[in-house]
Amino acid sequence: MTGRITPAQKRRRLREGLASGRLQRLPGAFSPLAARAVADHGFDGVYVSGAALAADLALPDIGLTTLTEVAGRGGQIARATDLPTLIDADTGFGEVSNVARSIGAFEDAGLAGCHLEDQVNPKRCGHLDGKAVVPAAEMARRVAAAVRARTDPDFIVCARTDARAVEGLDAAIDRAKTYVDAGADMVFPEALRTEAEFAAFREALDVPLLANMTEFGTSPNLSARRLEDLGYNLVIWPVSSLRAAMGAVDELLSTLRDEGTQAALVARMQTRARLYDLVDYASYAAFDQELFDFDIPGREA
Repeated sequence: MTGRITPAQKRRRLREGLASGRLQRLPGAFSPLAARAVADHGFDGVYVSGAALAADLALPDIGLTTLTEVAGRGGQIARATDLPTLIDADTGFGEVSNVARSIGAFEDAGLAGCHLEDQVNPKRCGHLDGKAVVPAAEMARRVAAAVRARTDPDFIVCARTDARAVEGLDAAIDRAKTYVDAGADMVFPEALRTEAEFAAFREALDVPLLANMTEFGTSPNLSARRLEDLGYNLVIWPVSSLRAAMGAVDELLSTLRDEGTQAALVARMQTRARLYDLVDYASYAAFDQELFDFDIPGREA
C-alpha cells in the first residue's frame, strides 16, 4: 500500500525537485501498475503521456481523448504511488474556459502538474509533420487561464511549444518567453533537432525546462547525465514503457500462434512473486488480519 503522502505534498515535492539543480527523471506510465514499477525503481516522478493514453485506447494521438478519460486515468496512475505525477493536457480540451476546468479536474485527481501546448485543435503527435500552432497570444491566454484556475499554487503549469517545427528555433524561444510572462512555471520545447538547440533554450530562459526523450522522434537521444549538464530540470520518456510492453506482447502472441505454447518466453516474463510485490499483497493481507481477523463463537476453526 502507498504511504500517506497527500497530493499537496507531492506537488511540493515536484516543485522543490525542479528547484534543486538535480534533473528530475519521470518515465511514462500507461497504467497504475507501470507507475508502481517506476516508483519501485527509484525515479523522481511519473509521467502520463497523452500519446500513450490514446494508444492504450487503440486511438491515434490526434486529440480524440476527452478530459474525463485523461483526468480519470491520470488519477488512477497518480494514486498508485507516492511520487508526483505530471500529465499531458494536450491543448487544454477546448477554449480558455475548458483549460480552466481541466486544471480543476487534474487537481481533484491528485496530479502534481500538467503541460499545455500551443498547437491548434485538433492537435497531432509532436514529432509528426503537418503541425500547426495558434498565435502566441492565444496560447498565452491558455497559460494564464491555467495559472488562474489552480487552487494549489504548487500545481505546476508547464507550457509546451511545438513552434520549432513550424516557425523555427528563434520563434519557438520567443514564444516560450511569452508563455513564461503569462505565468508558466516550466517550458517544454518539443521536437528540438540538435543538442545545440537544447542548449539555446537553456541559454535563453531562466525557468525550469523539460526535455522529451521519446524514441523514433526528431530529437537526439540525450542521456540524463547530459541533459543535467545542459541545465535541464526534468526529463520524460513518455511512451517507452508502452512500446516495450507492446513489443513483448507482440512477441508472445507470435510465439503462441506459431508454437502453441508460451514456454519459450516464460523466463523473460514478470514472475508471480514480482507482480505480488508490486501490488503489495503483503500489506493488504496484514491490514485484513489486523482489522478483521476474529473467531466466530461456537464455530470450529
